[in-house]
Amino acid sequence: MLYLLYYKWRNKKGFLSVRITMKYVKIAICVSLFAHPLMAEPTAAVVNSEVVKQEIASKAAEPNKEELAKKLANPIAALISLPFQLNYDRGFENTSGNESNKWTLNIQPVIPFSLNDDWNLISRTIVPVIRTDNLPLGNGIDGGVGDIVQSLFFSPKAPTDSGWIWGAGPVFLVPTNSDVSAETWGAGATAVALKQDGPYTYGVLANHLWDIGGEHDISQTFVQPFFTYTTPEALSTTLMTETTYDWNAASANAWTVPIFLMVTKVGKIGDQMISYGGGVKYYAESPDGGPKGWGVRLVFTMLFPK
Repeated sequence: MLYLLYYKWRNKKGFLSVRITMKYVKIAICVSLFAHPLMAEPTAAVVNSEVVKQEIASKAAEPNKEELAKKLANPIAALISLPFQLNYDRGFENTSGNESNKWTLNIQPVIPFSLNDDWNLISRTIVPVIRTDNLPLGNGIDGGVGDIVQSLFFSPKAPTDSGWIWGAGPVFLVPTNSDVSAETWGAGATAVALKQDGPYTYGVLANHLWDIGGEHDISQTFVQPFFTYTTPEALSTTLMTETTYDWNAASANAWTVPIFLMVTKVGKIGDQMISYGGGVKYYAESPDGGPKGWGVRLVFTMLFPK
């Protein structure tokens, strides 16, 4: 009898032990379920905070687009750029419409070099890739890489007391001896002066080239006055001419005066800063056999700000 009572009491105690154990297991599970999201929330907040900090840092490090647009308006700015400039001209040989036309893709890398604390050297190169259709008349399609123009500007890093930015140096003509080459070496001097006042950039770039050996006599002056207005949205509108005077030509054929109206905008493709745009030109004056009337220019520029 005593044995049986002990046995029953022991089993009851074991049952109570199991019940107590299960009770604590359930409590532990509930605490775990409720505690997990509470513990995860600070972790997510930390991650989100880091993402926000990275986005703020990335925006702070991104170049100011308006400032880049203003630098592009300055031919001797300390900005590495790679412009691709596509020109379409027509009306050659006194033709009308598209009977005789010319496509010119100018590849124009601009590379600044810091010489010391006070001076920069700006290299501006123009490599023209040319295609002509029916020029001269009856000649079909022709083209090639045209003669290269290499300009070097020595420019003070700081503007003058009155705010003028200037540079000057040598310019060279390098023949490529292609079907569209003059096959003549040239050299001369080039200079630029400009002022940037708020959204306005205005100035003039000029050069003169003489032949120094080759097939043709060259004595040619190039003058490019320009005026640009840049908005806070990095949209630039430019009015300019690219006037050439040939000192060896007869007076009636000496002038070539295209007038340009261009609109460009600074933007971004992925991490690459760019500028893109286009405009029209009109030949106010051109030599016999030269382009006439309206033409088109498109521009795409890759920018590499420091």
